[in-house]
Amino acid sequence: MMHTQIGRQHITTFEQAVEYLNATPRFTTKNEMQDTRAFLKRLGNPDTGMRIIHVAGTNGKGSVCAYLRSMLEEAGYSVAVFTSPHLVDIRERFVVNGEMISKEEFLWAFLTIYNMLDWPEESGDNDDCSGTYGRVEPREWQQFYHPTYFEYLFFIAMLVFPKYHPDFCILETGLGGRLDATNSVAKKELAVITRIGLDHVEYLGDTPEKIAQEKAGIMHSSAPVVYWETADGVKDVFSRYAENLGISAHSVSKKDINFPKFHGKTIDFSVSSRYYNYISLSLQTIAEYQTENVALAVHAIEALNLIPIPSKEQIQRAVHKCRWAGRMEEVLPEVYVDGAHNADGVRAFLETVAKDGHTGPRSLLFSAVKDKDYEHMAKQVAASGLFQKIVIAHMTTGRATELERLQKLFAENCNCPVEGYESVASAFEQTYEKRSETERIYVAGSLYLVGEIKEHSCNSEITPIE
Repeated sequence: MMHTQIGRQHITTFEQAVEYLNATPRFTTKNEMQDTRAFLKRLGNPDTGMRIIHVAGTNGKGSVCAYLRSMLEEAGYSVAVFTSPHLVDIRERFVVNGEMISKEEFLWAFLTIYNMLDWPEESGDNDDCSGTYGRVEPREWQQFYHPTYFEYLFFIAMLVFPKYHPDFCILETGLGGRLDATNSVAKKELAVITRIGLDHVEYLGDTPEKIAQEKAGIMHSSAPVVYWETADGVKDVFSRYAENLGISAHSVSKKDINFPKFHGKTIDFSVSSRYYNYISLSLQTIAEYQTENVALAVHAIEALNLIPIPSKEQIQRAVHKCRWAGRMEEVLPEVYVDGAHNADGVRAFLETVAKDGHTGPRSLLFSAVKDKDYEHMAKQVAASGLFQKIVIAHMTTGRATELERLQKLFAENCNCPVEGYESVASAFEQTYEKRSETERIYVAGSLYLVGEIKEHSCNSEITPIE
C-alpha cells in the first residue's frame, strides 16, 4: 500500500488522462502484489475469461510478443496484446487484432478505474481540470491504494480487451516477473521467458541466476513454460521451478536455429519444430538477434497444443510479414533505430551491425538513461570499432544521462570523433544532413531515444520508410 500526494481531478479528455498518468511516478511507490490482485478483483476479475500467454525476460520480450501475435493471427485466431514501453503514442501498448485501441476506449477504461479509487477525505475545491495535476495540497491525507503507472495501464488493458472476446491475450511483463503487475492474473495458458541478462540489478539481483529467479516467478501450475537457454545456471533455475510446479518446460537455444544467411536486408534461416522437423523462414530485418526470438515464438506456439495447429505455411507467412518497431527498424533510408538499452541489448546490436554487410562508413547516435549501465555500454561500443563517428544527444526525459558525462565517456574510450548535441532533433538533423552518400546511421542506447527519433522523422520533411 502506498501514500499519494495528489487530489482528485476532473478529467474528461484522453489528453488529460495521459497527462495524469505521466505524472503518476512522482507520487506513487510500488504496491504489494496483494493490493494489485485485490484491485483486479474489484474490477470484476476481467482476466479470468481470457486465455493468457505471459512473456518475461531481459531482452526480446516485445519481439516475441509480436511474432506470437503474427503467428496466431495468421492461423485465424484473434489476439489482444499488452506490451511496453511505447515509443510515440501510449496506445501502442494496447493492440487488438493488429490495431491500437481508440482514444475513447482508453479514456473509458481510465475513468472506470479512476472513479473506483477510494480517494481520501480532503478539504478545498479539488475539481480542477487545468491539467496541473499534483499541485493540489489537501490538509489531511490517509493511506489508500492508487495504482502505479504500469499497474494503471495493465488495468486499462484488462478492462478493454475482454470487450473484443479475443481467443488469446498476450501480456508482456514490465519489470521482473514474480512481482510484476501482470503476474496478478489468476490463470495462464503459457509462460514464455526470453534471454536473461543483467538489467535492473538494483531490483532483480546482480547475477543472471538471481534475475532468472525473478523471471521464473511468472510460471504457473496451470501452464507449460518455454524459455531461452541463456546459460547452464539459468537453465537450472527454470528447470527447478518447473519441476516444483509440476509443469512441462521446453528450452530453446542456438541449437534450434540453422543456416542463417544474410541477403542485404533479409535473413533466411530454419528453426527446429516438434511437428515439422524444420521450418524454413525469412525475416525482413537485418537484426540477427530476431532469429532467437522467432525460434522461441515457434516453440511457444507448439507448446500451446492448438487445435488445429498453425501450418508450416502460416508460420512462414507470419514471420515474413511481422515487424516490431524500434528493433533494427529502418525509419529513413540508411537510418536504423534499435532499442538496445542495456549491456546484453548492446551486445546483440553490435553483433548485428558487424554482420549487416554494410561496406561504407557508420555513425552511431547514442543516448542513455541514468539508471542503466551506460559506462559498460559505451565501452562495448568503443571496443567494437564499428563506427567512424559517435554522436551523443540529450533526451527530453528527466531520466536522461547528462550530455557532458556521456560525451566525455565516449571521448575517453573511442578512437573516433565524438560530437554532442543538446537535443535529439538537432543531433539527428545535423548527422543526417552531413552524412556521406555511403554512410549508414544507427541509433541505439535507449527506447526513449528511439521514440524521439521516430517522432521527429515522422514530423520532418524527410520521407520515412513505409
